[in-house]
Amino acid sequence: MKFLVIEQDLRVSGTSQGIISRSFLSKLRMAHPNSIIDVIYLKNYPSEDQLELLPVDAIETHIINRKIPFIIRLINKLYWRFFHISLAERHIYNVYRNYIAKADYQKYDHIFIRSAGLYHENILACKGLPILNKAIVNFHDPYPVFWYVGSKKELTNLEMYKMKEMLKVVGEAKSCMSSAQCMSNDMEFLYGTTKKFYTLPHQYDANVFDLTQTTQAFKKNKKITICYHGAIQFGRNLEILLDAYQELVKSNNDFKENTEFIIRVKGTDMDKLRSRYAAITNIIILDTVDFSNSCYEQSQLADINIILENGPIYCNILVGKAPFLAAIQKPVLSISPERSEMRRIIKDNQYIATCNNKEEIQQKLENLILSRQKSDNPVFPFGDYFSDNNFKLLLQQVMEDTTGAKQN
Repeated sequence: MKFLVIEQDLRVSGTSQGIISRSFLSKLRMAHPNSIIDVIYLKNYPSEDQLELLPVDAIETHIINRKIPFIIRLINKLYWRFFHISLAERHIYNVYRNYIAKADYQKYDHIFIRSAGLYHENILACKGLPILNKAIVNFHDPYPVFWYVGSKKELTNLEMYKMKEMLKVVGEAKSCMSSAQCMSNDMEFLYGTTKKFYTLPHQYDANVFDLTQTTQAFKKNKKITICYHGAIQFGRNLEILLDAYQELVKSNNDFKENTEFIIRVKGTDMDKLRSRYAAITNIIILDTVDFSNSCYEQSQLADINIILENGPIYCNILVGKAPFLAAIQKPVLSISPERSEMRRIIKDNQYIATCNNKEEIQQKLENLILSRQKSDNPVFPFGDYFSDNNFKLLLQQVMEDTTGAKQN
C-alpha cells in the first residue's frame, strides 16, 4: 500500500500541530509497517525539523514564499470591490497549489491532506485539482476562523469568501475528517454536506522526537507539583483556576508547604499574571521552553497536569496536548465548558471541572492533590481513547470510505 501525506507543520517545538503531525506519521507507520509513506512538506519558513526521525520513505520539502507581489495588492482592492474575489488569498493558495499539482498522485492508494495554523492554505490550494478527488482532507481546527469557538473574529465578507472556497473543497474531496467528534458534527452542519466527517483524534509518539534536552527544566521544590504548559486564548480561563489554587494555599498550611503550581505560557498576559499572583510564592510563572524540556517537566516533574479548553460555553476542538498527557499516565484536571470534547472522552468525573465554577475547580483540585499525596501509581484519565488499536480502527474507517467525492 502506498500513502502520500501533504503536511504544513512538522516542527519539533513551538507548536502543538508539529507534534501532532509528526506523531500521525509515526502511528501511520505503526498501523501499516510494510507500506510506502511519502510526504510533501510545505512550510512557511526555514526551520530545523529533525526529519530524519520520521519513519517515512521520502520527504519532499518546500519553503513557501507568502509575500504577495505589489501589483496584486494594488489590484486586489478594486477587484475585491467589484467581484468579491480576493486576489491576495488566491495568490497564496496558488503558491501552495503549484507544488501540490506536481505530485504523481495516481500512484498512491491513499492521500492525506493535513492542515495547520488557522488558515488551512494547503487544503484550499487543492480546490479543482484532481488529487482532491482521491484525498482525505483533515481539519485540525474549525474553518473559517469565525467558526472557531472563542474567536473574536468578525464574520466579514472575506470570511464568507473563504467559507465558499472551502465549501467547494469539501464537495470535491474523497472524504473529510477532524480530530474531534464535536468538530466533525459542526463541520457537517456548517457546510451542509451529506458527506460524513470522520473523527481521527490527535496522536502522540515519543519516538519521533529527541527528548534528551532537559537543561532548561525547572527544579522541583515541593512534594506535589501542578503544571500548566500552553496558551491562553479562545476563552481559556487560567485565572479562575489560579484563584481556586490560591484559596487552597491560604486555607491549608499543608498545601502551602507541600505544593507548587508551575505555569509556562506565552503571550502578553504573562506580566499581568505575575503581578496578580506575586504574593503567592507557590505560583511560579515561567517563560516557555522547547518541547523536550516541556515534555520532561510534565512527564517527570509534574504530579498533576492541567488542560484548559476553549470556552466559556462550548469547545468543539481536541486540545493538542491530550494524547501526550494520556501517554504519560498521570492525573489531569481539565478546566472545561459544559459541552466539550474533553467531557466526551474523559470518563472519570474527578479529572474534569467546569471552567466558570470556582468551587468545583477548587474541590476537584484539592481531591487530586490529596490523592496524589497518597499514591503516584499510573492513572488513565482517557481510558484507551488514544490507544494504537483505537487509532487503527478509526483510521481504517476513514480509509474505507467509498462514497467518493460529491458536489454539495
